[in-house]
Amino acid sequence: MRVAIITESFPPDVNGVAHTVLRVADQLTSKGHYPLVIAPQPPRGTRQVGPFRYPVVRIPAVPLPGYPSFRLGLPSRRVRAALAAHDTEVVHLASPVFLGAYGAAATKDLPKVAVYQTDLPAYARAYRLGRFGEAAAWHWLRHIHNGAGRTLAPSTVTATGLLGHGMRDVWLWGRGVDTERFDPARRSAELRAELAPDGELIAGYVGRLATEKRVELLAGIATLKHVQLVIVGAGPAEAALRQHIPRAAFLGERRGDALAALYASMDVFVHSGPYETFGQTLQEAAASGLPVVAPAAGGPLDLVDDGFTGYLVPPGEPDAFTAAVARLAGDPALRKAFGAAGRQKVLGRSWSALTDELLGHYAAVLGKAPARRARVRV
Repeated sequence: MRVAIITESFPPDVNGVAHTVLRVADQLTSKGHYPLVIAPQPPRGTRQVGPFRYPVVRIPAVPLPGYPSFRLGLPSRRVRAALAAHDTEVVHLASPVFLGAYGAAATKDLPKVAVYQTDLPAYARAYRLGRFGEAAAWHWLRHIHNGAGRTLAPSTVTATGLLGHGMRDVWLWGRGVDTERFDPARRSAELRAELAPDGELIAGYVGRLATEKRVELLAGIATLKHVQLVIVGAGPAEAALRQHIPRAAFLGERRGDALAALYASMDVFVHSGPYETFGQTLQEAAASGLPVVAPAAGGPLDLVDDGFTGYLVPPGEPDAFTAAVARLAGDPALRKAFGAAGRQKVLGRSWSALTDELLGHYAAVLGKAPARRARVRV
């Protein structure tokens, strides 16, 4: 199958959309298919990534105002030219907003799936754009997603919300996790001694440092006795968070095996963002054998079994996060039981299995297409 993935983000970007596209494209190639990735051009001087086993076409891009590390892909003839050269059969729109909207218009005669991954209306609330901004976001997303054969939502809460806002043909499709990379066996005594030299319990957050992630809610954890809060990630809110949580250890971005070792060397994982459509870091933490504390909202409702693999706490309440970590800090047996249950829960969620599900969705929209496949013209 010849699949064109048009994405708003791709490595070297570090976020859920970029990671998902990377893993899906790798899996498609391994299974004998022919993916093409169309993504925004990273800024000059950015660390090079690749080479990839499939073509990656970069589109001119500009930085998002207020968030310069995120690039907006611009309408470009390169999109149509790349699709025509690839002889695309099915289009995969990865979290379409800007480049994805142009790609949807450029491929109106081709079967498409649209993956909903970024909660744009919730971000409009978080950045105080008002009801008009939120309504405009829903209008724009409905226009894109209802033009696709299927919309794939990552969690039951998200799928229900999309249906309630007028989106059609919504199906559930989760995310895979690499349980070989993210493994409790990677726990490092040397790393723990570096992060917690007095033997403190390590509570960790991994993710972007941006307004919508609400990392400031974790400040109380840093004041607990014999607890070290570790924050892994980068973003526009980092400077403010360093001032707000001076006792936390900020480690910046980590990737690959270095990130896996950090997960495994923690004792508790905490995630504060109430706007997650899924929550990939929660799966990575669970695979690493950690109990997870997260808000009872969005994707975490599917990923955390409250009282069995971790705790779900009221969104936006800092004392609830602190109390949950304090309870786990005082009960090593409970941490061990939650961590073991969490890893067991994710063992069947390989990227290979999730890609097989995705291929089923591709086949379904191809089946809806006219018998004579349309082609893209430059």
